[in-house]
Amino acid sequence: MKTAGDVVRQFWQLMATNDFYSVATVLAPDFVLEWPQSNERICGGERFAQMNAEYPAHGRWQFTLNRCVEGEGEVVTEVAITDGVQSATAISFFTVEKGRIVRLVEYWPEPYSAPQGRAHHVEPISPLYL
Repeated sequence: MKTAGDVVRQFWQLMATNDFYSVATVLAPDFVLEWPQSNERICGGERFAQMNAEYPAHGRWQFTLNRCVEGEGEVVTEVAITDGVQSATAISFFTVEKGRIVRLVEYWPEPYSAPQGRAHHVEPISPLYL
């Protein structure tokens, strides 16, 4: 039997194909996605696929799974996403039941420049975050 982490890793593998309708194979019939920052909710795999297929892109979307923390039925991932022009990071909280994703809550943090007042205490992580 697949673990919750296996299901979520399969989700990201399917997303990387850019065939967003294929992702429905790992989504529960009552799947819900929430984006708290923009106060949006998407109900159902069909709407999820349509939204991703219609989102403006400059090329194929690429997804790099940087971190996956899993527990029983709950998984959190940090994923770098780019279409070659646009880049973002998604922090995603998945709830998995009976081998399917039932809920996904995502946060899309915006990078920002560090305040000058603490420059003497820190060093840059990488140019990607500047």
